[in-house]
Amino acid sequence: MNYLERIRSEGRDANPFFSLMRIEIGAISGGQATIRMPVQQTMTNGEGWLQGGIFTALADEAMVLAIYPLLNPDERIATITETTTFLGGAQDGVLVASGRVVRRGRRVIFAEGEVAAEGSDRVLARSIASYMVSRSG
Repeated sequence: MNYLERIRSEGRDANPFFSLMRIEIGAISGGQATIRMPVQQTMTNGEGWLQGGIFTALADEAMVLAIYPLLNPDERIATITETTTFLGGAQDGVLVASGRVVRRGRRVIFAEGEVAAEGSDRVLARSIASYMVSRSG
């Protein structure tokens, strides 16, 4: 059973990070995916703002879920590069991350991710990333 099949059958329990961060899985299809996560006080920095790495991790997970439906059964991915631009902060509430595939090549996949506060169109962080495609066997 591959990662996407485990996600679909086990939900967030298929990914220990999802369980730790209380991430819920939304839609996954056609090179797009969404996830949501409640901001927890333990995720904030000394100023009370969500630590920036959490934005990056959330966007990365959404992009990866967007990629998986486009992979062949023998293919796996690994992040090559990822850049996040922070546009706003969060101290509480629920964040929604969306990921989408921009281009799928034979060896590299390019994706974009955004994180926003639930119920708002205000983007708090944008990420772009590239992923190496490898084949097993």
